[in-house]
Amino acid sequence: MTSESDPELYPLGEAPPPGVVPRLMHAQLIRQSRFGEPQQAFAPETVPVPPLRPDDALVYVMAAGVNYNNVWAGRGLPIDVIASRQKAGEAEDFHIGGSDASGIVYAVGENVTNVRVGDEVVIHCGSWDVHAPGVTAGGDPMFDPSFRIWGYETNWGSFAQFTRAQAHQCMPKAPHLSWEEAAAPTLVGATAYRMLHSWAPHAVREGDAVLVWGGAGGLGSMAIQLAALEGARPVAVVSSDAKGEFCMKLGAAGYINRKRFSHWGRLPGWEDQAGMGEFQKGARAFGKAIWDALGERRNPRIVFEHPGEDTLPTSVFVCDTGGMVVICAGTTGYNADVDLRYLWMRQKRFQGSHFANDGEAGAFNDLVRAGGIDPCLSRVFPFAETGACHQLMFENRHPDGNMAILVGATAEGQGRR
Repeated sequence: MTSESDPELYPLGEAPPPGVVPRLMHAQLIRQSRFGEPQQAFAPETVPVPPLRPDDALVYVMAAGVNYNNVWAGRGLPIDVIASRQKAGEAEDFHIGGSDASGIVYAVGENVTNVRVGDEVVIHCGSWDVHAPGVTAGGDPMFDPSFRIWGYETNWGSFAQFTRAQAHQCMPKAPHLSWEEAAAPTLVGATAYRMLHSWAPHAVREGDAVLVWGGAGGLGSMAIQLAALEGARPVAVVSSDAKGEFCMKLGAAGYINRKRFSHWGRLPGWEDQAGMGEFQKGARAFGKAIWDALGERRNPRIVFEHPGEDTLPTSVFVCDTGGMVVICAGTTGYNADVDLRYLWMRQKRFQGSHFANDGEAGAFNDLVRAGGIDPCLSRVFPFAETGACHQLMFENRHPDGNMAILVGATAEGQGRR
């Protein structure tokens, strides 16, 4: 708690004494009146530190990761996250985003036993009702109706001096990483881990050919490394040869420059024989490019999908007989087509996947702590440029790998006390 001698608000980069929680904090806020492109949507404001609940930890944020979900939040599309929470009974008329963080625990709720004040942690973004019957019975909380993405579907994310998270979201920070490196990979890495490991019998295994869309992005860069760690042979799909070389350094067996193909998008009507013929011609050429990248005539047993509308028809076409297309997003659009003949006659699987549970997030974090995963941190922004880095992501001009924002670990102070 704040004593009379403690300031109500600390400057960015000046950490309060351990365990001292001020009344106010600096934050980057989204408000409905600013919905639009990210550059205008985010603005610095001073707000109260969120109140602590029994199952929560209050974390002093050192650095925050950057993900596309808060591009959506800033635009108010496809949903207005503020209105959604107010409809559910929450009072705040603002959104503090941020679904990745590294920091120091400053307070814990009365039910918390897994972390304590002073612990250096990273936070995964899976939030749910820890007392829900299905959760306490041992069910996967990802299937519970209470599941939410912290810092997107919930408020009080990591773009602030303090963040409130459920204690189970807190995991040990890798000691060998800087604050900003540690903040960067958890959302994308845990998402990729579940996609590649949790859909038996299609868990990635040694020798598997794995097609990874967006290989040079945050999600793809984690998927390549996770597949390579299992002895699989990932093939990255990228938009330039430079990005392809980046993927090769991460462990890709080869890469494909998607700009050499033009058959992307939704399928023509199934009775349009000429249109379907053109699609199949392009998809077959893309499939041959996979063989060329692998150096052998093999189709991918796992296709790691997230673009959606533009790429799904091709993903289903090139996936091996009995293989799986696993998808976690639709960054090019949500209305995607599937030629069902290939799905049922070749007995392929189309599997949806969404973030990760505690076990999966923890398994990914263990790999990071052991040095098996490069966070692929490509650029670090000051807190004042929270909107600017999301604008880069919105315009698809962001660098390869992951980005992070300095919060407590300012360039000047590095979280000095």
